[in-house]
Amino acid sequence: MGQVPPIPKRRKQSCQGHHVAVRSLISHRSCSSLRIEDGREKRRFLLIPDRLIGPLFEPKICGGMVWFRVWVLFLLWGSCLGRFVVEKNSLKVTSPDSLKGIYECAIGNFGVPQYGGTMVGIVAYPNANRKGCQSFENFDISYKSKPGGFPTFLLVDRGDCYFTAKAWYAQNAGAGAVLVADDKLEPLITMDTPEEEDSRADYLQNITIPSALITKSLGDSLKKALRNGDMVNVNLDWRESLPHPDDRVEYEFWTNSNDECGAKCDSQIEFVKNFKGAAQILEKKGYTQFTPHYITWYCPEAFLLSKQCKSQCINHGRYCAPDPEQDFSKGYDGKDVVIQNLRQVCLHKVANESGKPWVWWDYVTDFAIRCPMKEKKYTTDCAETVIKSLGELAISFVVYGYMPPLGIDLKKINECMGDPDADEDNPVLKAEQDAQIGKDSRGDVTILPTLVINNRQYRGKLDKAAVLKAICAGFQEATEPAVCLSEEIETNECLDNHGGCWKDEASNITACRDTFRGRICECPVVKGVKFVGDGYTHCEASGSGRCEINNGGCWNKTQDGKTYSACVDEGCKCPPGFKGDGVNCQDVDECKERLACQCSGCKCKNTWGSYECSCSDDSLLYIKEHDTCISKRASTEVGWSFLWVIFFGLVLAGVGAYAVYKYRIRSYMDSEIRAIMAQYMPLDNQEAQNHIQHAEI
Repeated sequence: MGQVPPIPKRRKQSCQGHHVAVRSLISHRSCSSLRIEDGREKRRFLLIPDRLIGPLFEPKICGGMVWFRVWVLFLLWGSCLGRFVVEKNSLKVTSPDSLKGIYECAIGNFGVPQYGGTMVGIVAYPNANRKGCQSFENFDISYKSKPGGFPTFLLVDRGDCYFTAKAWYAQNAGAGAVLVADDKLEPLITMDTPEEEDSRADYLQNITIPSALITKSLGDSLKKALRNGDMVNVNLDWRESLPHPDDRVEYEFWTNSNDECGAKCDSQIEFVKNFKGAAQILEKKGYTQFTPHYITWYCPEAFLLSKQCKSQCINHGRYCAPDPEQDFSKGYDGKDVVIQNLRQVCLHKVANESGKPWVWWDYVTDFAIRCPMKEKKYTTDCAETVIKSLGELAISFVVYGYMPPLGIDLKKINECMGDPDADEDNPVLKAEQDAQIGKDSRGDVTILPTLVINNRQYRGKLDKAAVLKAICAGFQEATEPAVCLSEEIETNECLDNHGGCWKDEASNITACRDTFRGRICECPVVKGVKFVGDGYTHCEASGSGRCEINNGGCWNKTQDGKTYSACVDEGCKCPPGFKGDGVNCQDVDECKERLACQCSGCKCKNTWGSYECSCSDDSLLYIKEHDTCISKRASTEVGWSFLWVIFFGLVLAGVGAYAVYKYRIRSYMDSEIRAIMAQYMPLDNQEAQNHIQHAEI
């Protein structure tokens, strides 16, 4: 079990005047409260990494060290006007009636918010340990829900300990979520994790329950209802906490290449390593668009020529970062961090232009492993070696006929980075500073690390499963990739009674479709055959090929070696010999219903799907077309007579055809002979024609 840190007492300072001076500088700025990290009312005013906050407020020595804190304060002066947006979800009270309604609550920046989903529970308020700052085991209190029961949402009061400690103790007591009631009338704020030097953060990553801060008025109302003996049922809803407009999720990761800033830097590197595989798969298949970002600050004009500004900034004070060790005299400088941040931004830019943006994940993980500050390898040479090694890996694969998505042009990266000593703007870093400023519903980026999903800041622990769940919540319903439907990410509601949707047990077809946000009842398409209906109580195959799927839902049966089906293109229709609605068909007894074989002397026998009719006298023959019986002898005589008639008819037709043939041959021969003779002697008709011609002359 992780150790929850005690709240450190404020140390007495020997240079109280300097301490007050620093706080005075802060208090005279128009900064609004950004986030709260514990119940001690310690507010965060500056857009700076957590590692720097504590020393800024509590200088350890006088003189130069205090000057360093003041200089850093001026360095961050411009960021002080940032606009921080509290990310919220809704809390719906379903009972008692007096409290029914939907309320806003602020998502805690730890634990695992159930993005895209809902959670139903029963509120409990402890009789002891009401601020949740101690283990509930000390008070013999448990909030573990019974099998089949709703989880407990533990309501605790704000104050006296870290928010994370309240969540940790609530989780260990069996609570499914923790609700922290504010102790003053004020707008909602974001509950954050404690400072690095106070954290002993081994327990922070083990917090898995969601947390929410509620207003004092709502907290008082819930407590009053519980005192009156009412059961308070609530529904925490995160379905609209992240936008989900389409089938692609755009997300940003605001991080830092500095690996000496404590536990939070370690958690960032660990997250990148663990999330790399999922991120690259989503990016390669076009499901997501990822962009890394890095925060920089500027040096005030009055300090541009100072040693501190020159060592922590590039481009003449335009882009700065705090000293990694908080000591100008040793180790790496802030400008080293800025340059490495710039290199990582440019690598992603070049990789994106090459159609391989996912290479950023390979580079960052390799750089963290091969070029750490503690080994004095946080250098340009080491970074370029890592970039070249990615290209060498690509070339080695080409030999085997495969070109993997690696290999980045180092020259283009260096051109993108520009000259860090130039007295001019760097377009890439200028764009990073502009991107830090929030627009519309998205606030300024003020916390490192920060994840922004569909232009909304993520709240919760930096964990592969938690972040992947949040990204999946950003897809439009029914467009999410298969990875979002795995059992590690969501619960398949179709496994329980087909989600209450229509189903065909015989063919194992259901209208239940599992999505990340729940199930939908939608008539399916199976083997190219579309089912139509409401999806809840009825679905029916339609179109050509419908009979191939469970016979179109129509009746069919095989008996006595014969198979009959009621499925036709138009729907379900019982075949001849059967009656019914097409879904159910019964054999028609033609004999009993006197539909056939009704002649005098006929004998009827019903069969499945048909009938057999014969004559009662063996000397008679049944003629089905006329439904009659005739004598077999008479039928034979009639048959021979008919054959003789046909025979003589054919003979006469042949003789006639021969006569016509002979006549035509003779006529043809006569005409040919006359034509030949006309060439040698005049014929009677030819002389007559000549006489007529002379007379005309």
